Amino acid sequence: MSLRHAIAIAALAATLVGPALAQEDVIGVPGPITFEGTEFFLAWSSNPTPTYFKHEYLPEGQAVETYGQMFMVDLLTEGSTPRAAAGDMVAALEKRRGSDPVLNYEIMENAETGEVILDFLLSGNASPTPVVEWNAYRYVPYEDGLMLFAISRRGYNDGVTPFIKDLAIWRSDAINALATMDLPVPETD
Repeated sequence: MSLRHAIAIAALAATLVGPALAQEDVIGVPGPITFEGTEFFLAWSSNPTPTYFKHEYLPEGQAVETYGQMFMVDLLTEGSTPRAAAGDMVAALEKRRGSDPVLNYEIMENAETGEVILDFLLSGNASPTPVVEWNAYRYVPYEDGLMLFAISRRGYNDGVTPFIKDLAIWRSDAINALATMDLPVPETD
């Protein structure tokens, strides 16, 4: 599975994900992770390939299937750069153009650090629940690969319209918080 497919699946298919089955720390970042004053606890983990590791963290009381906000940490130990990974995600988003009425994204690059932030909004109509999802992905160079640190927030059903309206209030602050946060470093044996 390519990085593009793995990240696209993680971001776009979350509405189809069943109950979280694994909570094992496979990256060396057990959490909790604090983001904008909220503590996020490890809720799901995966190691789909020998070089790709994924963690999803939720605030207490939320579920992977119906989260309001989620923090993600992915580790790709080889084979991509932040710019390439962001480009792959943009290509996956562009495939939704025309079928997703809220699709929008912006890319921000930091030439000094090699980091890239991809900020995007998308929607889904996973029956019977309409959902709108906003994400900010911070791709960071790490050894021979990269790490992804991301925040995802959702609005469901009657909350979709207020979510879109309120996005303008908190979006910039969330992106700035992600861009400037002290990132957890994987603990290795």
